[in-house]
Parts: sequence; structure tokens; C-alpha cells
Amino acid sequence: MVDSNRSADSGAEAGLVKASADTVAEFDADKKTALQHIQHFLHGNPAMVPVIILFVSVVAFRLIAGERFFTAFNLSLIIQQVTIIGFLACAQTLIVLTAGIDLSIAAIMVLASVVAGKFAVILGVPSIIAIPCGFVVGTLGGLVNGLLVTRLRLPPFIVTLGTWNIFFALVIWYSGSQSIRSQDIDKIAPVLKIFGERVSIGGAVFTYGSFLMVGVFLVIWYVLNNTAWGRHVYAVGDDKEAAELSGINTNRLLLSVYGVAGFIAGIAAWVSIGRVGSVSPQSFYDANLDSITAVVIGGTSLFGGRGSILGALFGALIVGVFSSGLKIAGVDVIWQRFAIGCLIILAVGIDQWLRRVSA
Repeated sequence: MVDSNRSADSGAEAGLVKASADTVAEFDADKKTALQHIQHFLHGNPAMVPVIILFVSVVAFRLIAGERFFTAFNLSLIIQQVTIIGFLACAQTLIVLTAGIDLSIAAIMVLASVVAGKFAVILGVPSIIAIPCGFVVGTLGGLVNGLLVTRLRLPPFIVTLGTWNIFFALVIWYSGSQSIRSQDIDKIAPVLKIFGERVSIGGAVFTYGSFLMVGVFLVIWYVLNNTAWGRHVYAVGDDKEAAELSGINTNRLLLSVYGVAGFIAGIAAWVSIGRVGSVSPQSFYDANLDSITAVVIGGTSLFGGRGSILGALFGALIVGVFSSGLKIAGVDVIWQRFAIGCLIILAVGIDQWLRRVSA
């Protein structure tokens, strides 16, 4: 009797096992729409957003502005025009990745160019010493911002808004509001203008400064993606408190980021002398906003922790393509700024849309 009951129970269990589902759990990964797949892809590859916008922009302006836009000379001219903005956007991206912002980066660059130019041309200091002095001024300017942010714990926006005015006041004081003429630079310190020299490749014309800009971007890209310092930059920008708990010295890291950004501004100062042909205390006064524009359009989040340094390069090129294309199409300067403004809002909207993936 007992054996027959056990046999019946075993048969029932076997039936239940046989009738049970073959799968343990079912996920909705395969149920994503095409738009959601695109959203996830762009979230994991933030540099692709500006690449797509750049490609669409080039095609659109080829249709709107005609063949004059899509020539090797004009496309290379765009790269020349965005060289300085590209340098500043590279420096700005490092700071934005830490959830900060630098409104003084252009003023640091101009101050460094004035110091290097005055040392070399007015004071007769050898160029091999005057140019590094510009690098030192740029680095010190960045470190001042970093110390105020880390030691006094002041918001980066307020700190750099203040130092923007301070650095420009120093520029006007030290230069006496006087530019150093191109003829004097050619006569006394021509090496200051070396990055303005041009080289022709096919129908395209590039400056040495353009090649240096690309080189700086590649170096920073490598550092951000292949070193502990680069990973810490993203970690601090994503969640500073969590980064501190994981053992990262966040104050030291932020100080180094501002210092590196200042050093890049020092390099930009040297290149700007070749780009402009002179040392002018009034040049690139509004380059702060242009650098931030390139960073935002390049897909770097203003909330920190997400973005690509190469995206800033593409962002600068997008601004250049828009400016050149609209100019060739005969659009007024006012509407060019209008279009750039719309582009910024679109870029921020895309960033918010992509952030919903991790929400």
C-alpha cells in the first residue's frame, strides 16, 4: 500500500516537472524598439552623436551652399578657424567631466600669450625661455582656479567668473592695451608665429597649429581612456562622494585637472599668436562661450562624468561648419548665432534623452 502511494506521488512530481516552463526568467532585452536600441548605442558611445550631427551638417550645407562649401580648401579653412576654439574646448572638457566649468580659460590663454610675446619681443628674452614662461603662466592660472575650488570649496562657476575678470584686468595692465605688431614679431621672435605657418596637401591648406591641436586631443584621449588618472576624472564627475569613499583624493585630482587645463591654454596661447599674426590683448575675448558651445555640442554632459574628449573636437568642427556654411549661403551673422543657439539647445536635449537610459 505504501509503495503504491509513493509510486503515485512520483508520477505526479514527474508530471509537474514535465509541465513546468523550460526557461528560468524572461528579460525584455529583445523587446526594445529600434529607437531604444539607438538610445542605448548612443549612450554607450557619446562621441557618435557629434559625428552624426557633423556628417548631416556637411551634407546639408553641401546642398544649401553649393559646391563652394564642399571644397578641400574651404573644409581645411574651417579646421584652421576652429583651431583655437578646439584647444580651449579640449581644456574645458577636462573640467566639465569633473562637473565643473571654466569661464576664465580664454583669459588665461590671452594672459599667457601677452606674457610670452612681451618677454620675447619687448624685453628681449630668448624665445626658448619666453614661450615656456607662457606655459607657466597658463598652468598657474589653472592652479589658482583649482585651489579656490578645492580649498575654499567655492562653486567653479563663481570662481572662474571672478578670475575671468581678474585675468583680463591683468592682461590690460601688463600689455597697456597695446598689441605687439606682426612686423616686430617677425623681426625679433619669429618662432612665436611658427604654428601659423601653412602646408598644402592636395587642395587643402593646413596650419601647423591644426596638426598640434589634433595631436593634443589624441594625447588627452589616450590619457583619459588608458590611465588611472583618466578613470578618476570620470569617477569624480559622476559621483564625487563615492569617489572619495573609494579612496580617490578628489581635491588633488581636481587641482591637477585645472592645472592641465591651464597648461593646454598656454599651448593655445602660442598657437594663437601664429593664428592672429600678432599679440593682441583683445583677441578671443568671447572664446569662453565658444569653447563651452563646442563641449556641449560634442556630447559632454554639463553634469559631469559622461562624455568624450574627441566629441569636443567634433563639436568645434560642427560650429565651424555651421558658421562657414551659413556665411557662404549668405545668412546674416545674427541668424548664424540664432542657429548656433538652437544647436546648443538640441545638444542638451539629446543629452537629457540619453541620460534616461541609466535612470
